[in-house]
Amino acid sequence: MSLGDFLISIFWFFLLVIWIWLLITVFVDMFRSDMSGWAKAAWVLFTIVVPWLGVLVYLIVHGKDMQQRAIDHAVKQEKAQREYIAAAAGSGSSADELEKLNSLHDQGVLTDDEFAAQKQKVLAG
Repeated sequence: MSLGDFLISIFWFFLLVIWIWLLITVFVDMFRSDMSGWAKAAWVLFTIVVPWLGVLVYLIVHGKDMQQRAIDHAVKQEKAQREYIAAAAGSGSSADELEKLNSLHDQGVLTDDEFAAQKQKVLAG
C-alpha cells in the first residue's frame, strides 16, 4: 500500500465518520421536532432510500429550525441541571437552618416575630 492509497483510505474513512455524524444529527433533530408522525416517517424513508440527498435536503429545508431546536434543548438541559444541583445541594438540615436563624436573631437582624415565623417554616419542612 503506497502513501497515496493510505491517504485516500483515511479520506474515505473520515467521510464515513462525518456521514454517520450527520445522519445521527438529522435523526435526532427529526424526532425532536414538532412534525407529524407521517412527516417524520417520510423524512426517515427519504433519508434511508437516498441517503446523501435526503440529508442534504433536510439540512437545507430545516437548517434554521435545527439550530433553534438545539439552542432550546441546551437551555432546557442547563435549566434542569441547575434545578438538580440546587435540589441535590439542598439548603442544609433543619438544625443548620435553626442555628443560622438563631445567630441572626442574636445579632438583632431578625425581630422576635420574624424569628418565630422563620422557625415555624423550617420546622414545618
